[in-house]
Amino acid sequence: MSDLITSPDKVYFAERGETKGDLAAHYERVAEPLMRTMGGRPVLLQRFPEGAGGPSFFQKRVPKNKPDWLQTTVVATPNGTTSEALVAADLDHVLWAVNLGCLGFHVWPYLAADPEHTDELRIDLDPSPGTNFGHIQQAAAELRGLLAENGVTGYPKTTGNRGLHVYIRLEPRWDSIAVRSAAVAIARELERRRPDLITAAWWKEERGQRVFVDFNQNAPHKTVFGAWSVRARPGAQVSTPLRWDEVDEIHPDQLTLASLPARLDAVGDPWLGMNDDPQSLEPFLQMQARDLENGIPDAPWPPVYPKMPGEPPRVAPSRAKKQPEG
Repeated sequence: MSDLITSPDKVYFAERGETKGDLAAHYERVAEPLMRTMGGRPVLLQRFPEGAGGPSFFQKRVPKNKPDWLQTTVVATPNGTTSEALVAADLDHVLWAVNLGCLGFHVWPYLAADPEHTDELRIDLDPSPGTNFGHIQQAAAELRGLLAENGVTGYPKTTGNRGLHVYIRLEPRWDSIAVRSAAVAIARELERRRPDLITAAWWKEERGQRVFVDFNQNAPHKTVFGAWSVRARPGAQVSTPLRWDEVDEIHPDQLTLASLPARLDAVGDPWLGMNDDPQSLEPFLQMQARDLENGIPDAPWPPVYPKMPGEPPRVAPSRAKKQPEG
């Protein structure tokens, strides 16, 4: 056990009695694949000082009494507020955060050394009320087909909860505005293909019982729950990378602190080659340009963002003022 971990016997997950030491051992076990996907990136900490069943808080700024060796970088919010955030430089940085009660990590989509280029597109298949993981699996199959048609390789993972994420490692050529535009285009194209199953509707009142493709997870400054990170759930579920052929075979609740060691021995890292084959965003930027030419405006942005060029009115349809007749 690393000497960075104090009170390793403190219970963090009451269901099976798993401890802070067990959590640290998990990150030590997955250190190599974890660093391939998270290494060198800024991370947002969600701390659970009393374990998974207790209160939590998000911490973007590292404490003032941080150790001298800790690597940090400056991140900004949509309104320009800056913070000194932790960089997941190596396993010791991860374990330092685990010792503060961080169960899992919310990761920025760029390397701290190159913040101008977003090198991950994250496609979030988000279940709406009335849907289940079977619907997510069907939506993932549609997405896999769309990516394949455009010669793009995606890498799926469970979210550790009810949804599925698909990551695309990008050539470092585009900023977050362009990456979000591509995500909007992907969401709309999936909805066109399976409007009974998939929706790109930002407003919840328009989604129905469909899988929502949350394109705004790619908006500037957004973080996403990272691969190999542990959720604050009773079963200690892990956001686990998958092979595509596993998506229909595995339920995310099966992938836990307890089950991951055997899986790692059997499967290894399904994302092993991701960094060696960065992809182009151009096919999806072309889709977005086509939509704009056909008179389809940008999709709404989250409320914390300033009004963006080309954005439609940021108000739910049911609350929009009716136009006067005549």
